[in-house]
Amino acid sequence: MMKLARRRFLISWAALATAAAGCGAARAQYPSRPVHIVLGFPAGGSSDVIGRLMAQWLSQWLNQPFLFENRPGAGSNIGTEYVARAAPDGLTLLWATSANAINATLYENLSFDFMRDFTPVASVFRVPNVLEVHPSVPVKTVPELIAYARDNPGKLNFASGGIGATSHLAAELFKSLTGVDMRHVPYRGSAPALIDLLSGQVQLMFDLMPASIGYIRAGKLRPLAVTTGIRSEVLPDIPTVSEFLAGYEASTWNGVAVPKNTPAEIVGTLNRGINAGVADPTIMSRLADLGATALADSPSEARRLLAEETEKWGKLIRTLNIKAQ
Repeated sequence: MMKLARRRFLISWAALATAAAGCGAARAQYPSRPVHIVLGFPAGGSSDVIGRLMAQWLSQWLNQPFLFENRPGAGSNIGTEYVARAAPDGLTLLWATSANAINATLYENLSFDFMRDFTPVASVFRVPNVLEVHPSVPVKTVPELIAYARDNPGKLNFASGGIGATSHLAAELFKSLTGVDMRHVPYRGSAPALIDLLSGQVQLMFDLMPASIGYIRAGKLRPLAVTTGIRSEVLPDIPTVSEFLAGYEASTWNGVAVPKNTPAEIVGTLNRGINAGVADPTIMSRLADLGATALADSPSEARRLLAEETEKWGKLIRTLNIKAQ
């Protein structure tokens, strides 16, 4: 842990030094007007929290206003469409999420094609879901859950934040790999789903870690596993699902994208600023609090990640014939 903390410290100072050295050049080539970063979800979630911190960082890094705004609706498609139609001048950015990769298949007749109409700039973070059960469920491990579900087909209800949410697809991926029969109970958002899980109205959920971590620590929910490929530093004693089901991975990704045809120099400036911001101590600390893993990559690497996510969830959605509500 000390080595990791020292590595993070060194990375953050290196990023700050790089930012200080290149800031003047960056300002010279970036449009000197307020920049809007749009998120297609309401305020308050982990995407909103980190997005606003990144907007503050970029405001300081480029010495011009970066304004974060929420344009929720239609599973984030309203905000995404707004940015897709914006001028490719670096003044309107999209705070992209896993929903953008999922919605490419989940929704029919979208007015935009995310892979075609956007240029990924950088990945920012990945946050795990937690496979958690109500304490009344007589299981303490993933193998015990699988055995219990097989012995009691249709008895377990799993909650989600809605059709196509990562909490839904993470459970469907689990079902497809195990063959268990569990009933889906979709809600309009993860908050009401979590309320019914806490009361025992539903038995399990693959909820995002930031929303559930407090209840887990208080003993009100029992975590069985995290859904990322590696264990979480926040819950280091909790295994990953992939330790029992090879190849399983499900998590929420966030990054920044811009309308296609945005000049390469603008994309490059944003990429450098975002990567430096991810290493900033304030943002790094907040990511750690949320149980998130910081990501820092090039635009081409961000595009590859988006393509992989789109293909992965698209295949599951088509196989199960999942339709948006």
